[in-house]
Amino acid sequence: MSEVQTRPPIGMEAATEVRKDLPIVLVAAAALIDADNRVLICKRPEGKSLAGLWEFPGGKVEPGESPEAALVRELREELSIKACETCLCPFTFASHTYEKFHLLMPLFLLRKWEGEIVSTVHPEIEWVRPNRLSRYPMPPADLPMIPQLRDLLS
Repeated sequence: MSEVQTRPPIGMEAATEVRKDLPIVLVAAAALIDADNRVLICKRPEGKSLAGLWEFPGGKVEPGESPEAALVRELREELSIKACETCLCPFTFASHTYEKFHLLMPLFLLRKWEGEIVSTVHPEIEWVRPNRLSRYPMPPADLPMIPQLRDLLS
């Protein structure tokens, strides 16, 4: 009888293992998409971790809060817009181990919101074509989502 070898599914070979000593941090993010299929990205402010890198808007999910509710709150606080939970379309997620925590980040698509986007936190925001997102330095957790957005919107 031959020995059965188990291998991870194709594409999962490099999956990150969660270290048991690290807390899991849940963050919700949105890919805001305009009528020209451009995606909004925001530059992280000085004084925050990963300062100067570009990211999708969003933030930490507070205890007792759903990712959708957190995202509606964060978009109001960071970009001065009103988003409806039912307009948030789950798209993909990131799972990434940083030095002090493991990040789990669902990414939602958002095409409709109320109000004019005005950044209250980020020093810069930009509308970027999906095929140009890789030109912007982003946190490691965001990088795997770029090809997915490019394939969807190009």
